[in-house]
Amino acid sequence: MTGYTMLRNGGAGNGGQTCMLRWSNRIRLTWLSFTLFVILVFFPLIAHYYLTTLDEADEAGKRIFGPRVGNELCEVKHVLDLCRIRESVSEELLQLEAKRQELNSEIAKLNLKIEACKKSIENAKQDLLQLKNVISQTEHSYKELMAQNQPKLSLPIRLLPEKDDAGLPPPKATRGCRLHNCFDYSRCPLTSGFPVYVYDSDQFVFGSYLDPLVKQAFQATARANVYVTENADIACLYVILVGEMQEPVVLRPAELEKQLHSLPHWRTDGHNHVIINLSRKSDTQNLLYNVSTGRAMVAQSTFYAVQYRPGFDLVVSPLVHAMSEPNFMEIPPQVPVKRKYLFTFQGEKIESLRSSLQEARSFEEEMEGDPPADYDDRIIATLKAVQDSKLDQVLVEFTCKNQPKPSLPTEWALCGEREDRLELLKLSTFALIITPGDPRLIISSGCATRLFEALEVGACPGGARGAGPASLPGHAAVE
Repeated sequence: MTGYTMLRNGGAGNGGQTCMLRWSNRIRLTWLSFTLFVILVFFPLIAHYYLTTLDEADEAGKRIFGPRVGNELCEVKHVLDLCRIRESVSEELLQLEAKRQELNSEIAKLNLKIEACKKSIENAKQDLLQLKNVISQTEHSYKELMAQNQPKLSLPIRLLPEKDDAGLPPPKATRGCRLHNCFDYSRCPLTSGFPVYVYDSDQFVFGSYLDPLVKQAFQATARANVYVTENADIACLYVILVGEMQEPVVLRPAELEKQLHSLPHWRTDGHNHVIINLSRKSDTQNLLYNVSTGRAMVAQSTFYAVQYRPGFDLVVSPLVHAMSEPNFMEIPPQVPVKRKYLFTFQGEKIESLRSSLQEARSFEEEMEGDPPADYDDRIIATLKAVQDSKLDQVLVEFTCKNQPKPSLPTEWALCGEREDRLELLKLSTFALIITPGDPRLIISSGCATRLFEALEVGACPGGARGAGPASLPGHAAVE
């Protein structure tokens, strides 16, 4: 009753709950023991009594086991089946108990392994923490050593020029321009990236006279260049294209000079400007002659001595290909034995070529007599003598089969079309280039074209130096 009261009232704290649990367990064990006792003791006694008293009712005999009536026999079989079931259940219980014990032993072993793994993990964590501490200390020590022995280095700050520079002191003469006194290096620091600003020629009057093919090729090249910038205020170099002009040329030098001086970033003298003339025509190849370019650099293929500034102006090759590049992959054989001629030359000098060339004296007579009045005649006589000697296979032609190309007055004009000249140069080991006889002319577009074509087909260019009135007599030579 007391236990029931405590169970009903919920017990008195944790101690009451423990007592109630113990009391309920004892009641369960008592009832279980009592039930097992009844089954194991009374059931065999009843069975034994039943089996021994079955034969007493049989008057025919006193046997314990004998033939039974149908109902009695069924009861015996039922009891035997129950016994067999009990035995099989007992065996299964024993097997299950054995398996349970095996599983418990395996669980115990696995628990031990888990505990060992936990300990190893803890040890590994401790070791990892120690290694991290060692690494951090080592890195700190390394940084301290590097800070002590090596100064802090970084990329230089990019310096950009000012929008309006103060300018340079003017040189004594325009022909005295060199890079050190006419080019403003302050606009081109090493960290600026060398920005280049390209003028749009269409915004100026002379842009309408430019050849569309040349202008298109120049603009495509400028767009593909990584140095070109759209910000003219930070530019180091300013580039403007003025040629090649279309025919006929109606732009006078004074008009071109005025337009150049009115460029937005000309800054009174045009320093850091590059004026490009890619013309190859005789009437426009020296378009900037008699044009005051100030401190701007001039890039073209024709220069007179009075306008060329050594180390400042640029000599460029003439515009041989406007939109396409030459195919240098298809070069003919370079071995001299596979080339027919030792050297070749084709050209015509209309103004200085004399009609009496066929009646010129032999080379030996000229060496013994007075020097000729025209040094071109001396070169022609020398080359004719080499050709007539037949010691080597050479080809020299001083008269064009067709109409010669337009050229400067003292320049050897090109003969035939470009493809015909290239085919002849492919058969030549050397390509002879005769410079103009005018001493005022430093380089011409025709000579530059001959040089470019010779290099294109792998012929070695060789120069024949002609002299004008200012040269010494007898010193014209073939090199």
